[in-house]
Amino acid sequence: MNSEVKIDVKGRKSVVNTCTEPCAIEKGMRLIGGKWKGTLIYHLKDGPVRFNDLARLLGGASKKMIDQRLKELEAEDMVVRKVISDRPIAVSYELTEFGRSALKILDDLRVWSEQHGIQLRK
Repeated sequence: MNSEVKIDVKGRKSVVNTCTEPCAIEKGMRLIGGKWKGTLIYHLKDGPVRFNDLARLLGGASKKMIDQRLKELEAEDMVVRKVISDRPIAVSYELTEFGRSALKILDDLRVWSEQHGIQLRK
């Protein structure tokens, strides 16, 4: 449903057909837009990656944060966790088909960000 702005005879604005739930863009952003989620998905684009390798690739994120985001992505069916060995424990993560479907969006976002020199504000 598309919302629209109406202006009455006195020039007052009101919104008609307002969104009562998040729109499709917001839903998608909530899924892949969490801190480090997009980066994790992007680093899994070429195949399975072991947890410790992901931790090295994401130098600015703690292992606890990475673990939390991977669990969220697993719960959202974006990634699958595979146990490689029990002693010592070693796991890898791999994108599901659903996770792979986000790669084009993330690559477009990467290109857009680079082209415009997007910087994070502190």
